[in-house]
Amino acid sequence: MSDCFICAKHADPSLAPLVVGADEHVVVAHLPLVTPAGARKEVYLGHLFVEARRHVGGLGELSPAEAAAVGRHAAHAARALALSEGAEHVYAAVVGHGVDHFHLHVIPRYPGTPREYWWTRVDEWPDAPRGDAQAAAALVERLRAVD
Repeated sequence: MSDCFICAKHADPSLAPLVVGADEHVVVAHLPLVTPAGARKEVYLGHLFVEARRHVGGLGELSPAEAAAVGRHAAHAARALALSEGAEHVYAAVVGHGVDHFHLHVIPRYPGTPREYWWTRVDEWPDAPRGDAQAAAALVERLRAVD
């Protein structure tokens, strides 16, 4: 769908450096600097999305094969964030209706971030690692190297 942010993102070759992995059902990508919420100079490093390739609005609309792919890719992303980036915990959530296309947030918590921050927005975590597009692309390269 041309008016869907995620569908358009999947078709944009300039965002390839942010793609961690993909198969016929899903794309795993890092949070881009430009989203429907606006443009930023930096993003929280390691904030990934597991997105359905097919335009579906919610978890319950995924086919069994799509749901299985979401699970496999989310587990691999969490493992890669722990092994490569030292995440001590990885959150996964389907939240929000800012974009009506299924996407699972995969968000690492790094050492030093107090556990009580789990319920706040990642943007509010003190001392959270943030970076520009180049830093996000470098992190994606490290994640791709994890088996």
